[in-house]
This record gives sequence, structure tokens and C-alpha cells, in this order.
Amino acid sequence: MAAEPATYFVLGVVERRGRVLLVQERDGTWYLPAGRVEAGEDLVSALARETWEEARQLVEVRGLLAIEHSPALPSPRGARWRFVFAARPRVDLPPKAEPDEHTLRAGWFAPSELERLRLRHHEVRRWVALAASGRPLLPPDAYEFALG
Repeated sequence: MAAEPATYFVLGVVERRGRVLLVQERDGTWYLPAGRVEAGEDLVSALARETWEEARQLVEVRGLLAIEHSPALPSPRGARWRFVFAARPRVDLPPKAEPDEHTLRAGWFAPSELERLRLRHHEVRRWVALAASGRPLLPPDAYEFALG
């Protein structure tokens, strides 16, 4: 059985004045702006689109924090690539306040506030801490080398 083609996802740690942007998912949990990359879309554009759809924020990507790869074998599902970017708002807009088909709302949170939120996954705290650590970022287009 042949493996499915690889699937690509983007996540954004969007920071503004010491606070991080989170979106409230349809199930009530909080997560980073994230989503699947659409056919023909580059990763930076995918993050900009997802952040606009989910949080109504225009972002400037600062750099690449991490690349995760889950190989397809032994599963036939296909490989999964996740690209975690550090970003900042391009303009000062209020976050999304009205629910739609993407998310319920968005908000800015201090890292210390993440403990009281019902997060979709504990990795949110890890990515926020990594972005705040001062770790050098790869250029936003560094993924081109990873994908060959």
C-alpha cells in the first residue's frame, strides 16, 4: 500500500508587547493560529491566511522557530510536516470577537495566563516559551531547503 502525499501545516507564535495571540477553537479550547497549507500556497502565505481567518490579524513573519516531520512509515497516511513560525502584527487591530466557521474568537495573553486556559494541546506553552527564549530564528524561507 503506497503512502499518501505529505501534508503540510503551519503554526504561528504571534507576539505583541509581551503577549501572545491565541484563538479559541470551536470546541472551546485555545490554540495558536494554525492550519493546513492549501495546494499551491507557500508556507508564509498560509500562516498569514490562517492568522487572518482565525484571529483577524495581519502578520509579519519574523522567522522559523522549528520544523517537525512525522514520516509516513509504517502508516499509509503520508508524512506530516509542521512549520512553526515566529511572527508579529503588521498593524494594531483588535482581535476577532465574533464566532465564524473558523474560530470563536481570538485574544492576546501573557505567557503566565496560559496556565488558566483550557489549551487544545500543551505544546502551546512549549512554542510560546521557545519564541520568548531569544533562540535565533531561521529565515522565513529556510523551509525551502528542508523540502528540497
